Amino acid sequence: MIAAFDTLAFLATLWLLVVVAAAVLEESGAKIVAALKGESRRQSLYVAPMRLRVRRAAKPIRATARWRAAA
Repeated sequence: MIAAFDTLAFLATLWLLVVVAAAVLEESGAKIVAALKGESRRQSLYVAPMRLRVRRAAKPIRATARWRAAA
């Protein structure tokens, strides 16, 4: 009985791997083929510009005599 469950688990895992591989090939198969041929394949996707936030470094806090005494 355990062998039947093991076989079922193995076949389910194998089926899942095949489904994932098919999805990957469907998504990027053309890119893979172009790379193997040595060609560059440009996609015509619009990329929205991004704003980058630049954080300014905080000024160092100078320790006062009271803080030094507390330490």
